Amino acid sequence: MEPENVIGHPVEVGARNPALRSEFRRGVLASTPVMLGFVPFALVLGAQASRKGFAPVEVPLMTGLNFGGGSEFAVVQLWSSPPHMLLIMAVTFLINSRHLLMGAALTPYLKDLPRRKALLALFFMCDESWAMGLANAKRRAALGIPAFSLPYYMGASLGLYFTWVCFTFLGALLGPVMGNLESYGLDMAFPAVFLVLLKGMWSGPRAARPWLVSLVAGVIACLLLPGAWYVVVGSAAGALSACIWGMKK
Repeated sequence: MEPENVIGHPVEVGARNPALRSEFRRGVLASTPVMLGFVPFALVLGAQASRKGFAPVEVPLMTGLNFGGGSEFAVVQLWSSPPHMLLIMAVTFLINSRHLLMGAALTPYLKDLPRRKALLALFFMCDESWAMGLANAKRRAALGIPAFSLPYYMGASLGLYFTWVCFTFLGALLGPVMGNLESYGLDMAFPAVFLVLLKGMWSGPRAARPWLVSLVAGVIACLLLPGAWYVVVGSAAGALSACIWGMKK
């Protein structure tokens, strides 16, 4: 049986491995600055979890199975003894609901993948790997080549995944020794990473209008609504405005 390329089509054996390795390596290298930005934020989460009574081994289980930083911080903040599981599940779903929109935006580029590969790609999707994968797909599409590069995406995603899981574990181990890691200002790393990602996706003021709508709607919802509804409201408002402006073109 012939091997398949990244979109499921047969390719020659000799042409396969070097190209895939090169794309995978390109994804790892492209995500390296973001990985470094993950480190302090992951240490803070691990330290906070250890103060809430999480055993060190429980922290990488949580971050590895969920892989959603915002919801994990919320879980740690809400954690009590005994934990209110229904509340924690509801908040986790609410905060991670943005992944529904992110996955929908990525789906057109995944449609030619076998289902098992598409599901694997979506499992490892986080905000940063989504932004990098989508931007790379758009650049490739503009060049007239197959848009989605699974090796590139997985190189970026796996690097981010293992950095997050490993350093949240390290934070859980070091937290009791180092004390309050937030006092070092490490929690500012994550907003800085998002600003860098936004700069990389910037294509002009007109294309950024949904960002502004999302920001304004999210801020208003944060001020007026309890809990994490601002995540859903901001995401939905941005997506709706993008659809409306897209239909007018």
